[in-house]
Amino acid sequence: MIEPKIFFRKLDHVLTRISRDKADGTFLYSIVTDLENIFGGDLHITNGRIYEQNEGEYQLIEPPARENGSKPASVLSLDSPGVRYVLHHGTYIFDDPGISIDKGISKQPDYTIPAAISVKSPEHRWIFVFELKSGWAREEVEFTLNAVRTMLEYRLMSEVVQSELYRAAEIQQSLLPAVPPDLPGFEFYGRSQPAELVGGDFYDYLTFDEELVGVAIGDASGHGLPAALLVRDIVTGLRMGIEKEMKMVHTFKKLNRVIHRSTYSSGFVSLVYGELESNGNFVFVNAGHPSPMLFEGENIAFLKANGLIVGAISEIQVSRSFVRLEPGAILLFYTDGIFERENVRDEQYGLERLQKLVQQNRQKSAKELVNLIFEQVYAFDNNSKWKDDATVVVIKRT
Repeated sequence: MIEPKIFFRKLDHVLTRISRDKADGTFLYSIVTDLENIFGGDLHITNGRIYEQNEGEYQLIEPPARENGSKPASVLSLDSPGVRYVLHHGTYIFDDPGISIDKGISKQPDYTIPAAISVKSPEHRWIFVFELKSGWAREEVEFTLNAVRTMLEYRLMSEVVQSELYRAAEIQQSLLPAVPPDLPGFEFYGRSQPAELVGGDFYDYLTFDEELVGVAIGDASGHGLPAALLVRDIVTGLRMGIEKEMKMVHTFKKLNRVIHRSTYSSGFVSLVYGELESNGNFVFVNAGHPSPMLFEGENIAFLKANGLIVGAISEIQVSRSFVRLEPGAILLFYTDGIFERENVRDEQYGLERLQKLVQQNRQKSAKELVNLIFEQVYAFDNNSKWKDDATVVVIKRT
């Protein structure tokens, strides 16, 4: 028996390696050799090898041969009793002479029996086969192999999920406008900061011609991948549905029905969409989104909601509203991740601070103003991690 404190210290080392090592082409076999080097003398375990599933069989991939052990079987049939036992139990010690996953192991001159584990990821399946020499103890071997198998599968699953999230983040990033629109006499700038790798905030521009630009900003309920999928549907729906002929109300109602019937019907989106003409006229629909602010001199007008959030119920009533941007005016769009950010005293940044910040920096460009807002709001909570998605869009008439 291994002294428990030493045993768990060694096992923790192996499991830490699994969780931290780079998952490259040598990752799996490095764990096999690590297990042998650390536990070989204590567990009497040696000559590990790896088989990968390929259609109806498991093929040997690491290593092709071992000088100090039996020649491993090159193929394990998926229909063989030994393979079925391993796949069923996850970990199996073949101490019954009538069943073996590799009969060549038991034919060695010295007492040797096989032990195996099955390891899977969403994309691959493997079987690890080891040789147990005289002196092994079932409880210790099974506990160690089970722990290694569990940690390996968790790590492999995490790698796939993380990879999918990065792909989702790339897709979401591609939905955001690469450059602001070009409308003479106006500056546009937007910025979005997800709280996680992917998020539920978005903004978009639609350029119809040299005299008309559409602007959208929204906030999908929740965080992470479900919110990101909802964002994708909303952005795609807006781009497909909005036309120059001012059909935004019809598009909002149709988009609402599609989102409500979707798989993510428990989700909803607050959304503002408006169209800006080169003369400063701005026609918009606000479906339950925090009111954008129009700054003109010392005056502030709020573009209040004129409809319900998108997706919550099957039918919504929305209407268009109108404002005008005079020269020098600033139109500020934002999501609640900006004004609801809290500091260590549980104080929110709030709309008053946001209004004051914009008023005091009216001379700045749209880009400078957006970046300043993010800088100040981020610092408000001591530069700590964003707890909610945050987005700001500024339109400034020069």
